Order: sequence, then C-alpha cells, then structure tokens
Amino acid sequence: MPDIIQLLPDAIANQIAAGEVIQRPASAVKELLENAIDAGATEIQLVLKEAGKLLIQVIDNGKGMSETDARMCFERHATSKIKKASDLFALTTMGFRGEALASIAAIAQVELKTRKEDQELGTKIMIEGSKVVSQEPCQCQVGTNLSIRNLFYNVPARRNFLKTNAVENKHSIEEFTRVALANPQIFFSLHHNQNELFHLPPGNLRQRLVGVLGSNWNKKLVPISEDTDVVKINGFVGKPEFGKKTRGDQFFFVNNRFIKSGYLHHAIMNAYEDLLPEGTVPMYAIFLELDPKIIDVNVHPTKQEIKFEDEKIIYNYLRVAARHALGQYSITPTLDFEQDPMLAQAYTPVQHKPAEQMNWNPASQGLSASGGSTRPSIPKNSAETSNLNNWEKLYKGLDDLPTIQQEDEADVTTISSQWNQEEVIPQDKVPSSSAFQIHNSYIISPIKSGYLLIDQQAAHERILYDKFSQQLGHQDQHTQALLFPINIPLSVQDAQMLKDILPEINRMGIDIKEFSANTFVVQGLPAECGDNVSPEMIIQTLLEQNRNALDLETDIQSQIVGALAKSAAIKRGTRLDELEVQTLIDQLFASEMPYANPWGKKCFITYDLEDLKKQFDV
Repeated sequence: MPDIIQLLPDAIANQIAAGEVIQRPASAVKELLENAIDAGATEIQLVLKEAGKLLIQVIDNGKGMSETDARMCFERHATSKIKKASDLFALTTMGFRGEALASIAAIAQVELKTRKEDQELGTKIMIEGSKVVSQEPCQCQVGTNLSIRNLFYNVPARRNFLKTNAVENKHSIEEFTRVALANPQIFFSLHHNQNELFHLPPGNLRQRLVGVLGSNWNKKLVPISEDTDVVKINGFVGKPEFGKKTRGDQFFFVNNRFIKSGYLHHAIMNAYEDLLPEGTVPMYAIFLELDPKIIDVNVHPTKQEIKFEDEKIIYNYLRVAARHALGQYSITPTLDFEQDPMLAQAYTPVQHKPAEQMNWNPASQGLSASGGSTRPSIPKNSAETSNLNNWEKLYKGLDDLPTIQQEDEADVTTISSQWNQEEVIPQDKVPSSSAFQIHNSYIISPIKSGYLLIDQQAAHERILYDKFSQQLGHQDQHTQALLFPINIPLSVQDAQMLKDILPEINRMGIDIKEFSANTFVVQGLPAECGDNVSPEMIIQTLLEQNRNALDLETDIQSQIVGALAKSAAIKRGTRLDELEVQTLIDQLFASEMPYANPWGKKCFITYDLEDLKKQFDV
C-alpha cells in the first residue's frame, strides 16, 4: 500500500496559515503597523482604498532593511524578534512569530520598497501568491514602503466572505486607533480613498485620546495612576455620566500591546459600582506595565489574548486604582462634614438634564402632584428672598382653584403630553383605577386569571416602533425644523459611520448635514417625533445600534426607526397619570407583537392568581 502522508507545498501551507493570521484587511493593517513600530519609526502613514480590499499601504521612516532581509522577511517563520524559545518570555516587540508577511504574500500582490540609512539605493521586491516576480535596486526614502493590493485575489471564496466596505473600514480604523493610542509619541495619519481621516501629531496620551475619540472627550477623562511592585498602571477612565450603551471605547494595553480581557473589564466595572447609569459602559484607556516574564503573549495568532501569572492580583490592583482615581477627582460620592454649607450652595454647578431625561410630571415644572407649589430651598440672602416671594405670588391661590366639571365627557378631547397625539376617550372608556403605576416604572393591570406587570419603557418602545415603522416606512417623510439647529461632534469612526448612512437618514426625515470635520448639524426631525425627542440621543442611539449591527448588515431603516423609538419612549422613573397608563395599555395590546420590545425585552409578565394563592397558603 503506497504512503499517503505528504508535505504540503509552501504556497498551500502559507494560504492555510493566512486564513488564521489574515482574516480581513484589518488584520493586515495591524501586522504592518506593528512591524513599522518595531522598526523604530517615528512617522507612519496608512493608506487604504475600498476599505483595504484594493490597497493597503504603510509608509514608515524606520531603519529599513538590507537586500537580503527584504527577501527573507517573506519566508515563513522568518523574524528578527526572537532567536530562541526563552525569548518568548522576554518580548519587548509587537511581532515575533514571523508569519504575517509570509501569509500576506500568499494571498495578495505585494510591493516592497525599503532602504537603510547607510545605503545609497534601496530594494524593490514584487511578490504574487508567494512567488517573487521581480527584485531590483530602486530609489526610495529611508524606511519601508509596503503596498498590498487585491487581498485574497487568489482565494475568491475567502474574498466573498468579506463584508461591505463600511464594515471592513470600521475594523481597519479600530486596529489603527489601537496602535495609535499605544504609541502617542509617534506621528500617525490615515487616508481612505484619498480623504484624510486621521492626522495625529506626536504628543501625550491625553492629546492622542482626544485626537482619536474627538475633542469633546477632553472634559470627560479622569487620569488613573498606580505604581506597585507587580504592575504599573496609568491611563484614563471616563466620567460615569458619559457612559455608553455599547462597548467600543474600552482599551487595555499590556506593555503597549492591545489586549482583550473580560476579566480585567469586570474589574473596571466593579470600580464603577453604583456610579454608572443602568446598562452603560464607561470609556477607559489603561496601560499596564509588567515584567514580560510573568505574562504569556504567545496564546493566539492575533496576540490580543494574554495570560498572567497571577490574574487575581492584577484584578485587585486595577479595581482599586480605578476606584481611587474616581474618588480622588470627586466622582464617587463623599461626605464632608466640615464643608461650609454656604460654600457648597454657592459653588454647586447646575446640572442640566438631557431633554429625554426631563421628568414631565407637574412637580418638575415647579408644582406638586396635587397642583400646589413646591417649596424652594431656604433663601440665603435678600435677593433669593425676593425671588422666592415673586414665585409665591405667581402660584398663590392655585390650591383654591375649583375643580372643573365636564358635563359631557364623551365629547372631551384629552391631549397626552407623552404620546404627542390627541386621544378621544368616550365616557365608557374612561380609565378606571384598576390599572396603576408603581415606582414610576411599572404598571399593574388586573386580568381575569391574575394580573400583568408591564414595563412601561419597553411597552412604549414597542408602541413607538410600530407607529414609526408604519408612518416612515413607505415614503419620504416630512421634516419639522428645530427652533435652534444643534451641532453634534463625533469621533472619526462615528463620523465615517454616519456619513455612510446619511442619505438614508435624510430620507427618513432627519435633516442632518456635515458641518465641519467630524461635526454634524441637525436642523430638523420627522414631524411624527414630537417635541420630547433629543436629536443628540437619536444620533447617539443610531450610532450605537449601527456599530453593533454592521457585521449583521441589518436594514438601516429598521435601525433609524429603532433609534427614534428608543429616544422618544418614556423612561423608567417617569410618572404617568391614570389616562396615560390606560392609553399605554390599550396601545400596547393593539400591537401585533405586544410581548416584547423591538430588541427582544419582555414588555409584560403574567402572574397567575392560583400561584399567588399558593404563596399565602404556605
């Protein structure tokens, strides 16, 4: 019987390896940028065309390569980073496997130009599918210029698995920003389809964070710093009030290498306990410096997973450092019994709530629930005393107003401020006291078999989603102009994402235009939205949904409708009167899908009467 085990040809072996190392254009971007850093570059330029599908070019001013090194760098397991196995536990470079360039050369058309400082001429090499097409001397600058064209050109099945340009560009920008954040002392630039997206001059970490995430992040950062015998921690965490619903602005770096760690993320979340709004995640960019001997980075080809010799001690140090940073900058609640109350009153900043968080019950307008005026704080001076007297005069006598009796309630039109629509309620449909609200968040409604517990926010999201889907889904919508246009600054990545979907957003009735670099202006919203919707919240919600849905390539119209519904829905903690409670119930069960909101969260839970009896019969 003949032998059946054979060695694979190098070309096939390289393609197999490429499938693990180079999964998409972003993988090649990461490898090339890290090679440029290892070469000692102080200026690195990244050029992309069609999200890297047509061209990925990295130009650096590093030390360059000799003619022999330029040829050898494309061989499998050829590297200058390690020489023996023990070097794996003393790594100070980003790369070390010697797989990246060989994998790239196996699935792309590669052109390399490189020159060392002590050489008059450089070397130019062209490779296609692991085969060297040409090698010749050339004139070029000191450093390396590496171009990758037509990624996966000889693996069409793999190329077909690539996502849209928007998706692939998102991943490439993510890799670029991670490398740029880890090296703020290096100049970086990124051009995509001849448009400059990033221009990051050398600076400190705060400047680099602001350059990457957007200028509005400067006021949101809290420095974190801790130096121990085991680990040195520094970086920034975000203030709790600026947390986002989705992850994306969270960065861990170990010895300047970006890593992903759910365990360390849990330590940060633990530090923010009782500080974050429900369902939000803080921003952070944290650098850990450890002895390379107590970590193992040779866990995965992407090198984004890492093993620590003692994870628990790193966890505890990180949690304590983050909590200390938040406390040091007066983010965590503190009690100061020696503080002069006059100073506290004088220097307490006014907290402006976003429009969507404003409580619209009478109390929030200066009136109590019964119609009387709420009592302001005790005046501290004559000006405040005079101001208080003026307010008391304004509201004097409200408690004595007679109750208005309606002779024919069937003809009365009741306007619900929350639903922004007129509801004609006949006398036999007037809501009774059988359904009622608890904790300003949930509604209890009796039914024949027991009762329903309704989540008012999830229920209203379902109602609005169905309403907007019906009204916005068939034709271009009318836009209601805002009284004052609103400017919204975004990060480069969010700005690119918004530009890609801008035509569809405009078609849906949201009048938003590009104002300046990474800044947009909202001039109008769909007429159906009403006045209680925040344009900033709509755009932020839309971006968060689109960030998560890019890989799934979901319908952008559904995302816009979802963002409108989520932004306009009543929030937990909002008090509803009896009519609004009953209206919400009626509209919810008029829906074809009353059981869950558009994101799968239950709108109500049924409690059976027999089960309740059993609870008391025990």
